[in-house]
Amino acid sequence: MIAATVVSAVLSNSPSAVLSNSPSAVLVGVSPVFVAGFSVFAVAFLVLIVLTLRFTFQRAAENRRSWLAEQNDLDTAGAPRTRTGDRMGGDRRAMTALVLSGGGTRGATQVGMLQVLAEAGVVPDRIYGTSVGAVNGAAFAADPTVRGVDRLTTIWRGITGEEVYPQRRGHGPWRFLQQRESMHSNAGLRRIIEAGIDFERLEDAAVPLEVVATSIVDGRERWLTSGPAVEAVLASAAIPSIFPPVDIDGDRLIDGAVVDNVPLTRAIDAGATRIIVLLCGPPTFTPPVAKRPVEAMFNALLIAVHARFAREMARLPPGVEVVVCSGGTGQTRDYTDFSETEALIAAGRREATEVFRRCGLLSDAAVVTAAGSGAPAHSEPRDDS
Repeated sequence: MIAATVVSAVLSNSPSAVLSNSPSAVLVGVSPVFVAGFSVFAVAFLVLIVLTLRFTFQRAAENRRSWLAEQNDLDTAGAPRTRTGDRMGGDRRAMTALVLSGGGTRGATQVGMLQVLAEAGVVPDRIYGTSVGAVNGAAFAADPTVRGVDRLTTIWRGITGEEVYPQRRGHGPWRFLQQRESMHSNAGLRRIIEAGIDFERLEDAAVPLEVVATSIVDGRERWLTSGPAVEAVLASAAIPSIFPPVDIDGDRLIDGAVVDNVPLTRAIDAGATRIIVLLCGPPTFTPPVAKRPVEAMFNALLIAVHARFAREMARLPPGVEVVVCSGGTGQTRDYTDFSETEALIAAGRREATEVFRRCGLLSDAAVVTAAGSGAPAHSEPRDDS
């Protein structure tokens, strides 16, 4: 998830971790000026997070009031107004949507889940993705078959931290204080996205695809449904401070997980009757005890990100079935660490096999096939929290 990624970037590169790397790092580490400057930065960043959350919650409340007003509005005949999209007169046609959340390197769990869907021949009517879920969702939208998911699996198995997050000079916690938009170039991520899809525009995908990004111009969620596919997915996965914003149609966009980490409502509003949700971690967040002010700040951000999904799950409209694969437990050691990819794929595959069997998406024969094919046995990913 976006916040987990950023906090791991701060904590995994703390001054104590780099003191042994270079003499200059030692000097910076003990400098009172650096300590004071970093403290000012942390306070300013906390204020920015609070203001951003306040604006986001206010905007969400306004959107919800508008939505409720639309649903309660009656036409001149006294019948409920027909909703746009796939609903007609309050009735829904059968429609399956696939929703993929953000989650950083833990997005590998979604690959194992997609393997099970492809082997069972499940092809959704629409796909909605956020952040790494947009990357995986775009690949599945390009080719929702076993062959297509095998291609995605091969890509994930070859990913390294250096490829996705190329290092620059001055590696350390002071990277957050440098005068530039991001710590890493998005060139490596762009190459991975290009390798995973074979369509140029979103509207050309084999399965209708929508990805969400966050506008840093007005703070709103921006749904991308047409236009250059690589740019759209790159924007949805542009982790703040890690990757630079992406310019699309005069708007500057960053990671969609900031405003909608699990785009459930988007699928409901489109008229979905069954929604398959592929998470990268538990649907609820239990914050650890904060030992530093920066940890308390990111705990608050993670709580806010998870709270929206919990509220939406509690307010599902009648006739909508939601199937959730949680993505297991545990945390990766660092946002650049892809060493658990194989274990995460296997864990996602095991969970999806059981969840889809219980909800009737898999036949007995498919369960046997999923349990006995492909992924080698691995232990669950370690919990390094």
